[in-house]
Amino acid sequence: MQIHVVEPGQSLYSIARTYSVTPETIIEANQLRDLPYLVVGQALVIPITGRYYWVQPGDSLWSIGQRFGVAPAELARINGIPLNAPLPVGLRLYIPPGPRPRKEANAYVEPFGESVSANLIAASREAVPHLTYLAPFSYRVQRDGTLQAPPLDGLLEIAREGGAVPMLVVTNLEEGGFSAELGQAILNDQAVQDRLLQDIRRLIREMGFRDVHFDFEFLRPQDREAYNRFLQRAADLIHAEGALISTALAPKQSATQVGQWYEAHDYAFHGRTVDFVVLMTYEWGYSGGPPMAVSPIDQVRRVLDFAVTQIPREKIMMGQNLYGYDWTLPYRPGGEFARAISPQQAIRQAAQRGVAIEFDPRAQAPFYRYVDEQGRTHEVWFEDARSIQAKFDLLREMGLRGISYWKLGLAFPQNWLLLEDNFTVAKRAAG
Repeated sequence: MQIHVVEPGQSLYSIARTYSVTPETIIEANQLRDLPYLVVGQALVIPITGRYYWVQPGDSLWSIGQRFGVAPAELARINGIPLNAPLPVGLRLYIPPGPRPRKEANAYVEPFGESVSANLIAASREAVPHLTYLAPFSYRVQRDGTLQAPPLDGLLEIAREGGAVPMLVVTNLEEGGFSAELGQAILNDQAVQDRLLQDIRRLIREMGFRDVHFDFEFLRPQDREAYNRFLQRAADLIHAEGALISTALAPKQSATQVGQWYEAHDYAFHGRTVDFVVLMTYEWGYSGGPPMAVSPIDQVRRVLDFAVTQIPREKIMMGQNLYGYDWTLPYRPGGEFARAISPQQAIRQAAQRGVAIEFDPRAQAPFYRYVDEQGRTHEVWFEDARSIQAKFDLLREMGLRGISYWKLGLAFPQNWLLLEDNFTVAKRAAG
């Protein structure tokens, strides 16, 4: 699979000729039919076997082989060049596809209202062939310990038809937000916990959930040990039912990190107790904050570097956003919130506004600015083929369990093509 960044003066036809494919192939892979034209700086996925690389100053077959995991002698053989000859700058080399390690993939899907929208049903059907788990968000714990179900409308059947495990996501959401008070009530009342665990057992047996996923956020720091004790009880019951247990964890960079989002999440205990964790490695750029990449790779790496000292690598799923944000400038704390935007919407908007897409090498993320009809300047950060490939490279480098997406319903077709190109997505028996 090739990633190509559009340069000034290029067209679909000239790009297609470069890679010996048809323009229609590029249109279908990148869902370009509703774009008025290509955008300078836009990253395209070219669906070819392997990839091409153009020699840069200082390159050698050894350095290129190291970068792509191919022996220098194999590169020389495939490209019909002498092993020890100097490489002219600009020479096009063919890089064969490498091995695809087996990884797991999860995606949350969050219905609103009383039913699952047609858009979310379609997005789930499209994504589920590429997933190990499908996670309807969420079953909310009530004050008495019972669970309030989200609308499902066939989501569990879609999961099973696509060979994905239905995930039972349990949260301390109340009145539109994560509640420390509700968390306190759950974690410090044995009778409430008993009812909650009984309800979880019932759902495992009646609904066929094969993973129970606790996403308890903004807990009181003093409830850290109570949360640990509850997770141990839950793990014993869930494992006895033949299911997995997992948790969502705030993106910590040290064991002593302060803040209500972080302190009750004991990485080391979760690493010992549950089958896997989802690290929420996104929302550095968020709707109420200043413009920046949602999941800058330098920050993601810092979280993962700490996590692997506390949690076995094979239990860590890296969180990944499927969206970006459009901020109105100037940013003012407490002012106008940024608008969520899908990668496809971001590219379409850049085309409509006639602006080029830039790329931040440190964050490994695309962005651009435009001026709206009222004369206001906007700044947009989103995900593209380059940014998601950087995350896949990191996942592979660190030997993690897999990736977990928040959330379906925001179009990013390049992600699924590159996921399958990089990895063999594990499928578990859905039960």
